[in-house]
Amino acid sequence: MSCTPSPLIDRFARRITYLRLSLTDRCDLRCSYCMPERMTFLPRAEVLTLEELHEVALAFIARGVRKIRLTGGEPLVRRDMMQLVRALGRKIDDGSLDELTLTTNGTRLAEFADDLAAAGVKRINVSLDTMDRAKFAELTRRDSLPQVLEGIAAAKAAGIKVKLNAVALKGINEHELPDLIAWAHGEGHSVTLIEVMPLGEVEGDRFDHYLPLDAVRRDLEARWTLTASDARTGGPARYVDIAETGGQLGLITPLTGNFCEGCNRVRVTATGQLFMCLGGEGKVDLRAALRSENPEAALADAFSRAMGEKPERHAFVIDKPGAAPALARHMSMTGG
Repeated sequence: MSCTPSPLIDRFARRITYLRLSLTDRCDLRCSYCMPERMTFLPRAEVLTLEELHEVALAFIARGVRKIRLTGGEPLVRRDMMQLVRALGRKIDDGSLDELTLTTNGTRLAEFADDLAAAGVKRINVSLDTMDRAKFAELTRRDSLPQVLEGIAAAKAAGIKVKLNAVALKGINEHELPDLIAWAHGEGHSVTLIEVMPLGEVEGDRFDHYLPLDAVRRDLEARWTLTASDARTGGPARYVDIAETGGQLGLITPLTGNFCEGCNRVRVTATGQLFMCLGGEGKVDLRAALRSENPEAALADAFSRAMGEKPERHAFVIDKPGAAPALARHMSMTGG
């Protein structure tokens, strides 16, 4: 008689119900706070096949994961990625999964919006730091704002709920944030602001552009009425409602407001490395487990080790000019 696999619970009694699964470290933009222009991407041979990514996802679902977010890099640049989306969408149909979503830069969203909706994706995050085309081109090193806006419109037309993610950057977009929020709320989209994270070497000093969100919130409160919301989407954002715009604003504060006490998340890279914490070095190799003689037993052992090693919290800090990043790996390698 087979027994039901036990849920994933770490040593701090936190139950893991949310998987962020990276399809690729590759991206068609080069956001200056995320990666250098001449980024070295992983050899394709090191990246899990779509079938292996599916196996990983099923193994997590069997252990109690109820939400999967597909990430990158840019997930929509992965060839044939819709095969995986459709396969995972069927787990929503049979009740094994509550939600399948993804984070995208939006450049190829117009091409995929209808297919994503048909596969069961009802909500997506789109990264958008500015509505100024020249500034967008400067930040991303690509003149792609029109394509992104077209993608957002296509997602809305397909019935997909859009949340915009904007990294708050001192001296770059801080004065635009109210206009970005007002535009998004007018279009029926929510917005989440994110503090810049010290991951990977970039061609500049993150200290110069680090903008604490408590300062941003004070500025917004001078303009609008912000009321704390009980809304939760399974991630680290804390939400407020804005009376004047009628919309919702999320705040992700890895530096000024550590949110780790309720962490329900793990990340798997495109190479199958299971990172228990975005801000930690600890990882477990799922690719080796998948390719072993007994993948089921090897994955179970890997999950047990991961739960025993998941840290209580990250230790991100940006407190002085010229400091090295908290971690050498870039966000695009871990999965956003």
